[in-house]
Amino acid sequence: MDTYQQTPSGGAPAEPVVMGAEFKADAHRRFARLRAGGPVHPAQFFPGITGWIVVDPDVAREALTHPALLKDPAPAAAMLDAAGFLGHRRGTGLGGNMLESDPPEHTRLRRLVSAAFSPKRTAALEPRITEIAHRLVDALPPAGEVDLVEAFAAPLPVAVIAELLGIPEADRSDFRRWTTLAFQVGHPEYAAAVASLHGFLRELVEDKRRAPGDDLLSVLVAARDEDDGRLSEDELVGTAALLVIAGHETTVNLLGNSVLALLQHPDQLRQLRDHPELLPDAVEEFLRYDPSVERTTNRYAAEDLELGGVRIPRGGVVAVALSSAGRALPQADDGDPDALDVTRRGARHLAFGHGIHHCLGAPLARLEARVALHTLLTRVPALELAVPAASLEWFPAGMVRGVVALPVRYRTTVA
Repeated sequence: MDTYQQTPSGGAPAEPVVMGAEFKADAHRRFARLRAGGPVHPAQFFPGITGWIVVDPDVAREALTHPALLKDPAPAAAMLDAAGFLGHRRGTGLGGNMLESDPPEHTRLRRLVSAAFSPKRTAALEPRITEIAHRLVDALPPAGEVDLVEAFAAPLPVAVIAELLGIPEADRSDFRRWTTLAFQVGHPEYAAAVASLHGFLRELVEDKRRAPGDDLLSVLVAARDEDDGRLSEDELVGTAALLVIAGHETTVNLLGNSVLALLQHPDQLRQLRDHPELLPDAVEEFLRYDPSVERTTNRYAAEDLELGGVRIPRGGVVAVALSSAGRALPQADDGDPDALDVTRRGARHLAFGHGIHHCLGAPLARLEARVALHTLLTRVPALELAVPAASLEWFPAGMVRGVVALPVRYRTTVA
């Protein structure tokens, strides 16, 4: 049951909003109702894990830079452990990376990988990303029906991040399945998937140690083995896990959400086909309109604090609804924030976060989206949904937002 009343400072808490399958299937309308009731609401993120969800963009920025909202899970560890959550665990889970760290550890870890995702190095990947996109379209029959997630939206970013990290092609389908499940706390296969991913990355690290290659993971292994305290073994594996998961899973859903939005707005699809020069701004609009990261990872109150007029006790779990912020931020063109407009210039959003944890891979995600959408627009002149949009299944839990499958009818052209 969803409750849309704000919890006043010092007042009795409202019933938590359950952010499960029912909510996620209707997320934008439900976030709008929450915003109407206040900026911060009690929420159940997963069974056994409750906290507060921030839905207002101004309070979102405050939360993302609040000095007492940290990534250190110690104040909430008992609740997280009881719920079987593994995102904060080192050694067996996915912890030990920069996204789950506070300064100075965050600063040190981010610096180690930031050069690999600089705008200059990212731009150099465009020819290879373009080659992969065209290869995927070439692999399709000339016409028919296909799940666009499975055939295009997923394999493109999987191939890109796998090549960056030096992951063998034979292992890519496994790590794609494990990373998808790693977002779904409470899923029957969640713990096994996290363990499998963790074990795979440990073995891969050892492989790179024995036979380093020309890839980012080999560079990180070398930094670890210099033994100057820059990277522990748990941090090395945790960083690899972050790069694998965040480096492709979010882009998979960005592509799926963008194509779905265009298929639901044929006028916008025509506009973009006729004017491909709009693509850079259109990508920002897709990030605003329906971002692939619905909410942030957890932050934990290091002390009692007040946020948006709501009292958060020490140990309270806080997440920011990035999706809600994108629909609520005033836009420079004063256009309708609930409308998709590929001609909108400089769309404002928080899809990549804000503050020190702003997404390091944002330039790569933008590039992949632009190249992938341009390839579809030019190589697939006939593209439409093969099922009613209302029948599409959204991922039922977790911080990502995306459809499980996107069945389409299509016709391709020769490159």
